Amino acid sequence: MTSPNTRAWLVAAISAVLLATWAFDEAVAGANSGVASPAAKSSAMVTGGGYTSQPIGHYDFCKRLPAECAIRSHDNGPERLTKNLWTLLAAINVKVNKAIKPMSDMVTYGKDEVWAYPANGVGDCEDYALLKRRMLNEKGLSLANLLITVVRKPDGEGHAVLTVRTDRGDFILDNLHNELRPWETTGYAFLKRQATTHAGRWVSIREGQTTLVGSVD
Repeated sequence: MTSPNTRAWLVAAISAVLLATWAFDEAVAGANSGVASPAAKSSAMVTGGGYTSQPIGHYDFCKRLPAECAIRSHDNGPERLTKNLWTLLAAINVKVNKAIKPMSDMVTYGKDEVWAYPANGVGDCEDYALLKRRMLNEKGLSLANLLITVVRKPDGEGHAVLTVRTDRGDFILDNLHNELRPWETTGYAFLKRQATTHAGRWVSIREGQTTLVGSVD
């Protein structure tokens, strides 16, 4: 098993290589096939009061990398959705999706629900989300606006995505879709997401909110 310092170095190296070699303009062409510009508008998810239970995979992630989950952020409001920010979000979403081969935790680690940064070019949904979150934070976005979110797909399977809070609403970066999507149009049931001010805490998505396409109860 690698040490925390070695793991941190590997993650930093992966992020640096990916960012150094990716052509963002090429990525945007593929990413914008659905929502073509930041003029598109979403709405803000409404969360319930107080904290809720932490996903077991994230709990174990925090035990392995406690510094990552001890981060506290000031919530100064959503990011301003400029053309440059849209370009950045689109590029990172597409290129992480292309760079990482989907592979289950059972195949990779021999057990389920292992949240980790992608290793050896493979990972599953939460691993994609963790890497996108780190890379966008390194580009200057506040962690208060980069929130890993647990959803349920229309087939009932659990899934993790990255929610980005903007002044035009909340948008989803998803390893199953290259386009950026308003959260309401995903067809997912939204269950919980990270708290804006504490990386190790989670809040529930207010019950009764539904998506517009193929939502589940």
